[in-house]
Amino acid sequence: MEGKIKAPDWAYLNKYKDENKQFAPPTLGEKRIVLFGDSIIAGWGTIHPEFFIGKTYINRGINGQTTSQMLVRFRPDVIELKPKIVMILAGTNDIAGNTGPTTLETILGNLISMCELAKANNIKVVLCSVLPAYDYPWKRGIEPADKIETLNEMIVKYANENNIAYADYYSDMVDDRKGLKSIYSEDGAHPNKEGYHIMEHITETIICNL
Repeated sequence: MEGKIKAPDWAYLNKYKDENKQFAPPTLGEKRIVLFGDSIIAGWGTIHPEFFIGKTYINRGINGQTTSQMLVRFRPDVIELKPKIVMILAGTNDIAGNTGPTTLETILGNLISMCELAKANNIKVVLCSVLPAYDYPWKRGIEPADKIETLNEMIVKYANENNIAYADYYSDMVDDRKGLKSIYSEDGAHPNKEGYHIMEHITETIICNL
């Protein structure tokens, strides 16, 4: 054998590996919060970085990720950072089939597993709605709108039954086609600064009550 073939980092475990090492344990009374998700979370830090200034928020979003990938990296990118709260926003890339075909039940199951891991480590959870999308700019024609609506119904049902906070971005951002209102997005799937302003108001209202 001429040489070992390097396996791909499927869950992107190395994305934040070095940054995570730089975090000391939380100080006494620190309300550390991890925002955990896909490009919706990742983009928050680049499109409206001002939101994070002076706060104990840690952005752990990765573009294109599915809930299966996020579940794999939940321990290094959430648990080991010892937050008080984790906000989980994911599911749209699963519906898009980014890592292969999946079901809404599997997506919910992955989210439930993350919630159970958080609870076992004394971390409060905020489950976030999937943002509306009439179509995906990177995968046209798969008609995600109804699936997103159904998945959100499943998420909020689980949250209510298990006393978990729910951040409902969907209701304020959806248009009459079950897509993302054009005022809040440039591509119909990802928020612009106006979209993040809506999300920030909802986020901070929930966090203040936890």
